[in-house]
Amino acid sequence: MLNIQKTLENGKALFALEGRLDTTTAPELEKELRDSIDGVSALTLDFTDLEYISSAGLRVLLAVQKIMNKQGEMKVSHVNETIMEIFEVTGFSDILSIE
Repeated sequence: MLNIQKTLENGKALFALEGRLDTTTAPELEKELRDSIDGVSALTLDFTDLEYISSAGLRVLLAVQKIMNKQGEMKVSHVNETIMEIFEVTGFSDILSIE
């Protein structure tokens, strides 16, 4: 189960994610992001309430990061210890801008 809250304003997008980003929910997030980030120069993914991310979720982050590299910046904020560990083990902590 993944709850996505979107805020779009002046070329900035904030996606607050709650729950689990896994094989079941990753396609939904990818669609939401792809539909929303056209013309967005700053994308923030708020992981405050995200409990878990799987490899499917990581693939979505990578795909969106590639798009955002061409049109602006992407940040991931409020990452919990569990997810941070996954980012470090997979090398995503080097790819993503995490705050």
